[in-house]
Amino acid sequence: MTGDGAPVIIHDSSLDRTTNRRGPLVDLDSSELDTVDAGAWFAPAYQGVRLPRLAELIDFINDRAINANIELKSHESGEAGTSQLIDAVIKELARLDPEREIIISSFSPLVLDRFHQRAPEYTIAMLWTKETLGPDWLSVLEMVGATYAHLENEGLTEAIVKAITSAGYGVSVWTVNDRARANELFNWGCTGIFSDVATHMLDFQQV
Repeated sequence: MTGDGAPVIIHDSSLDRTTNRRGPLVDLDSSELDTVDAGAWFAPAYQGVRLPRLAELIDFINDRAINANIELKSHESGEAGTSQLIDAVIKELARLDPEREIIISSFSPLVLDRFHQRAPEYTIAMLWTKETLGPDWLSVLEMVGATYAHLENEGLTEAIVKAITSAGYGVSVWTVNDRARANELFNWGCTGIFSDVATHMLDFQQV
């Protein structure tokens, strides 16, 4: 979130790794976002790509009639900043066309719980790494009101997937860039995957 409260689509809270600017995102006002280059670090062809505001993503979702998973992260300024971010996200989500399907996910059960309390109409997913997925997964899913578990691909086993799906939850897996692995996961009962190579996976068919 920018210093003036605009939610932004970016992986890090810092600008250092993926833009031509330095410092925390919160030091910027939304009026400065158009001056930030978020593409040149990746490849010359992407020079000039901007950091999108959540408002722009909502417009894109409505215009293209697509669905989306939106991950929320705790705000580093503390509880007040995280609450402000959650409220700002809910305000933007209210502009979605009614037929759009949105999943709100987070690695933080506290963020998910707060979001779910304020906007219970949205589907939510609990994110886990292989290190943080513990035997209390059912308690966490139930307590935050989740519909999905989003699990790390590395180290994931069929037993874990079947345990979670048997309890009535969907399972999506990150990050899957291999078709054979995707096929295996879907055969285990997974309901979705995250991929860095979406075009490579477009013609994927389960066998």
